[in-house]
Amino acid sequence: MKKSVIVISDQNAEIAPEITTILQASGLVVRSAGGWLFDHGDRAAKLVALVFQLPSSPESKALREIVEQVRAGWPELPLIACALPAVELPTRWRETIIEAGFNAAAESAAQLPALIRQLEEHEPADEPEPFQVAPDDKALTLIDSMRQPELRGAFTLISALHGAASQSEAVSIAISGLGRLVKAQRWTIYLTQSAEPGVRLASLATRQFQEGELLSFNLNWHRELLENSEVAQVSASKAAIEAAATAATVRRTEAKSRVVAAPLVAGQRMIGVVEGVRASAAKSFSVRDGRLLESVTSSIAFALSNSVRIADAERLSLTDELTRLHNARYLRQFLVNEIKRARRYRTKVTALFLDLDDFKHVNDLHGHLVGSHCLMEMAALLLPSVRDTDCVVRYGGDEFVVILPEAGPDDARIVGERIRAKVERHRFTGGRRLKISLTVSIGAAVFPDNALSPHQLISSADQAMYAAKAGNKNCTRLAAPSTTTDTIDKPHAHLPTGEQFVRIPDEKFIS
Repeated sequence: MKKSVIVISDQNAEIAPEITTILQASGLVVRSAGGWLFDHGDRAAKLVALVFQLPSSPESKALREIVEQVRAGWPELPLIACALPAVELPTRWRETIIEAGFNAAAESAAQLPALIRQLEEHEPADEPEPFQVAPDDKALTLIDSMRQPELRGAFTLISALHGAASQSEAVSIAISGLGRLVKAQRWTIYLTQSAEPGVRLASLATRQFQEGELLSFNLNWHRELLENSEVAQVSASKAAIEAAATAATVRRTEAKSRVVAAPLVAGQRMIGVVEGVRASAAKSFSVRDGRLLESVTSSIAFALSNSVRIADAERLSLTDELTRLHNARYLRQFLVNEIKRARRYRTKVTALFLDLDDFKHVNDLHGHLVGSHCLMEMAALLLPSVRDTDCVVRYGGDEFVVILPEAGPDDARIVGERIRAKVERHRFTGGRRLKISLTVSIGAAVFPDNALSPHQLISSADQAMYAAKAGNKNCTRLAAPSTTTDTIDKPHAHLPTGEQFVRIPDEKFIS
């Protein structure tokens, strides 16, 4: 099924041709908010993102208004801000855009295809903020007024939060622990969706608790943490909205329910609210309940915030900053797993090693900025040329690697020729509306036909690429079959021993 994106601009400004050209070249259907800009013959294309063309002087207030308007119509649609070529933006323009509520920011249209693919995979696309590690003095002052069971429960909850490795784990620990600290029929965690003006809260997770249920921090609690909290669309109460707006705990009766809400503040940033609800016939939440809640909210806030930042940092370590493709470190992990799977199920894995021909001439003639933009355009050409399950990597400089799981020599020739022909037809703009012609030499190697390990596979594809370079470039060459791998496809053959068979290491196998 085809995929489409909506492209909009500020005050109906004309959309830059570069944006639509790049998006179309990557196989996406491009449309406007009110209709179709370019009809590819399929108006049922799945909508995957909205691209906003930045004005020359983006202002925070105007950007937030754009985000609010978009969220009103498409609440779940990823929103990407795209800068125009030759437009000088402020130093902290990327931070301003993310703070306004955009999911990602592209400094060039050539980065859009990779960013869209990342967002489809639910990976945040922008750098995390610095960690906030300052302790919460308010929580420390509450210890003297807490009873021993309350103190023990709060300590257990906070200790468990420190071990949360992901946002889902932190949420499960927080909600399950809150139900044991302060009795309520339902606990919900909301995350803030936008900054001023106005406060919007979206429910992250919620859990129901049975009335009269005896809950304690015991073995049953540990078992309960293995279960996921409900992800339900629960509307925030007025108390929750007020708690987010005032950064203070709120207790009140509303809509025939008793409600307590406390803000989740990490450092100086409001990230959400926790809300407890009891039936109207139940006892109101006491001042002590509110103070007990305040003793753990800062730890919950930091656990949620830091789990996202850790995931972002891990993602960034596996992503090439320029093209937004995966990098060689990610290739190591991906290829190890795919070859292990191929060995188990006796399938094949193909590696394509790509090198742009005479790319040094582009840098020498037009400068490195144009060369960098051409590499981003190359990434935009590669992504739609392969399957979503394939891996596209910027290996270094003007070299790229494509991994095709469950693909053999015939697939290598087809995909390699598709990429080669697409690069040859494309005219690279370099971000300056130039018309640069480039070609690519491609080497292909197949596991287990040409190699028995990840290192051998990449090395064989690299050697085949040099053979393509020697063959007048702009062509694809398949690595010669290896005589040491013939026995692996035979059902009852013994695997080669000694140096011929290389065990797959966990890391550092690609030089």
